[in-house]
Amino acid sequence: MTLFSIMDITTFQNSLSEKAPPADASVYLKALWHDAQGNWQKAHELIQDLPSKSAAWIHAYLHRKEGDNWNADYWYTSAGKKRPAGSLQEEWEQLVKALL
Repeated sequence: MTLFSIMDITTFQNSLSEKAPPADASVYLKALWHDAQGNWQKAHELIQDLPSKSAAWIHAYLHRKEGDNWNADYWYTSAGKKRPAGSLQEEWEQLVKALL
């Protein structure tokens, strides 16, 4: 089951033109929304203390984006994933699709 029954990636991407993330978005999607807005710090703040594998995956992505691959790899392992070879944009989209 998805977190949103009516939202898809296009709708979520369209929300990036708004001043705030969708009110009913999960904390995970809010973190990704803030990241897409260029607010890495807010995205990191939202997920850094959450114990789930989804939070670990976002945490890994954020540290990969930051260029801290050692830290990213720790979080990828915590999420049960490997650091992807694709672009950051591709991973962001994969995360959004997985969390919708």
